[in-house]
Amino acid sequence: MSRQFRRLSGGAAAFSAAALLLAACSGGGYRQTAEDAPPPSEVGGRKGNLERYGADGTILDIVGGSAAISIGGDRGEAFAGAVNKHLWQASLETLDFLPISSTDPFTGVIATDWGAAPGVQGERFKVTAYVTDTALTPQALRVAVFREIRAEGGVWTPAPVAQETPRQLEDSILVRARQLRVAEAEAG
Repeated sequence: MSRQFRRLSGGAAAFSAAALLLAACSGGGYRQTAEDAPPPSEVGGRKGNLERYGADGTILDIVGGSAAISIGGDRGEAFAGAVNKHLWQASLETLDFLPISSTDPFTGVIATDWGAAPGVQGERFKVTAYVTDTALTPQALRVAVFREIRAEGGVWTPAPVAQETPRQLEDSILVRARQLRVAEAEAG
């Protein structure tokens, strides 16, 4: 009986220690008040970051990244890892007629939300662009286009997309990317 009691009390002690550790890690009850908050100039924001890193700073300057994976600046063709900066910018500019729902420059994905092409009623589009390489080549860009039409009763239903539509968007993006690269080279 004594042996069994010791084994149970040892388990209870371990359980109590774990519970105490978890309680110590909880959020507590501290709430920051207006008096505790630092002045806006110390919080960051665009103005604070401009003062701290300059207009040509990159996000990796803030988080301590290396020049090998840079976002912006004059550190070469690639930015954000494996994405061509001209293709990235051209994709954003070409798709600006649709609302952007998400962008991830680290994986090269730009996804739009549903939106209508200018002057088109009763149909809407959603586009996902994939920039997959640091090279400015057609192989570094893929575009997926989704289309819906408004059926009777106002319900949106999936509809086929013309085969040439994704290719036309890719061509528009590639032309704009080349224009951006030429403009950058001419600017010095």
